[in-house]
Amino acid sequence: MLCDVCGKNPATVHLTEIIEGKIIEVHLCEDCAKKKTEEFQKQFNIADFLSELVDIDSLDKITLSELSCPNCGLSYEEFKNKGRLGCAECYSAFKDKLTPLLRKIHGSLRHRGKVPKLEMRKELSREERIKELKQHLERAVRLEEYEEAARIRDEIKQLEAEKTKKNKRSNKRSNKK
Repeated sequence: MLCDVCGKNPATVHLTEIIEGKIIEVHLCEDCAKKKTEEFQKQFNIADFLSELVDIDSLDKITLSELSCPNCGLSYEEFKNKGRLGCAECYSAFKDKLTPLLRKIHGSLRHRGKVPKLEMRKELSREERIKELKQHLERAVRLEEYEEAARIRDEIKQLEAEKTKKNKRSNKRSNKK
């Protein structure tokens, strides 16, 4: 099969494009494929693509160029170019810019997958755990699992008591200062 562009050399690159439901196949030789690739790269810039995704144009360019992580020193511009954060603190440093991006890419800001139970208990804040338990409690009552509901209720009371006790200790310490 010969190249569709020059018609001289054998086609070694085969592209399939679907436009408005129609399948278009293009067969190119190595030379013509290189030329097309160069043209494509001029037209398609990954930085432009990412900026459209995040709607960078609406943000203040000067602020973005000055924004950097206080921990690792990664600038927001470097993140845009690399597509990777430098450390865990980058999430906080770039929070205002990352939040809409993460929501757009993942559809949510919270992890929804499986987490080992022990790790989950360690990492979830007390408030998140209480909120989660209240949802489980509602479900258990709805399913008439009253023993499970009682166990969950007791756990919620215990966590709320710990929270209250911890808050009282914190208030006493701050009043002493």
